Amino acid sequence: MLFTEEHDSFRRTVRGLLEREVTPHADEWEEAGHFPAHALFKTLGAHGLLGLEYDPAYGGQGADHSYAVILGEELGRMGCPGVAMAVGVQTDMATPSLHRFGSPDLKEKYLGPAIRGEMVTSIAVTEPDAGSDVAGIRTRAARDGDQWVINGSKLYITNGTQADWLCLLCRTSDEGGYRGMSQIVFPTDTPGFAVSRKLDKLGNRSSDTAELSFTDARVPVTNTIGEIGRGFQQQMNQFQNERMSAVYNSVGGMGRALERTREYLKQRRAFGAPLLANQYIQFKLAELAAELDVLRHYTYACAEAYIAGQDTTRFATIAKLKAGRLQRNLADTCLQFHGGIGYMEETWTARYFRDSRLLSIGGGADEVMLQVLSRLDGFTA
Repeated sequence: MLFTEEHDSFRRTVRGLLEREVTPHADEWEEAGHFPAHALFKTLGAHGLLGLEYDPAYGGQGADHSYAVILGEELGRMGCPGVAMAVGVQTDMATPSLHRFGSPDLKEKYLGPAIRGEMVTSIAVTEPDAGSDVAGIRTRAARDGDQWVINGSKLYITNGTQADWLCLLCRTSDEGGYRGMSQIVFPTDTPGFAVSRKLDKLGNRSSDTAELSFTDARVPVTNTIGEIGRGFQQQMNQFQNERMSAVYNSVGGMGRALERTREYLKQRRAFGAPLLANQYIQFKLAELAAELDVLRHYTYACAEAYIAGQDTTRFATIAKLKAGRLQRNLADTCLQFHGGIGYMEETWTARYFRDSRLLSIGGGADEVMLQVLSRLDGFTA
């Protein structure tokens, strides 16, 4: 992928904005267990960052996917993965289906405000008994005239305590498995909806995560995104955006982690010389940097295929699998080379070590990625 001066200028703008609006507050937001999504998203929306690839008719920038790559890398680089994930939910998890399949009325009412940062969004798929097995969801929307009556619960929902509307996946017929599901725009001020509890997580603590409940909650059938009964297929498409976004974040974060570790090892002296003078450390970091470079250019190939209109399922699946594993190794190595200070909460390595673990679980666990690849490549009986 070739980046132009326009791309470079965009990267500088995004980096500067995030360094002003997020980085100084990261420790405070991590300690509090949440960040002010409405305030921050209005700022990001005013700079056009919440709808880069979306239709200008609804406030989007109409840019190609290369700009989303840059935004993803810079969100990862800023050192606050919880906020990066929350932004990714807004841009690449809750809104892609609405942009692709939603009616003009739905886009005007919900997509436009999300792009402008006036509304916070969330994606509600996972349930207590259905995580990676999306086909196992039980939350049900029963039709009553021109309304859906929704009952059930959702778990591990990012932005769940602050969202103004959800992209809700639920069953709308008695068909089992992946059949008979629909995606529905669900406003969270609907009677019968409740945040059951805010969850306490190992990492990404600045991002609020919740369990949600629905008890005879009614929304118009016109809130259905796309075709009734096609929700599973639409969600599978949306997952590709989620996985690509997560990998771009990861690449940016790993690059910054290596930079910070290198600078520390230049300054830290042991046995009469900088730690970076140790050949083992040099070789270990060089190998990690090489693996990161391979992953970075693989993600660029994925992005180019996406821009060309190709199916990126295999690209995104491999990229997410490899990124999750590499990030875990890299985070462990950075902490190890910092020694005792790296184990202290006052040092960035401790947070990065905790935060890095999620990529191999969220958005499809490593094992699910391998299952997808097995099916795509015919390695199944």
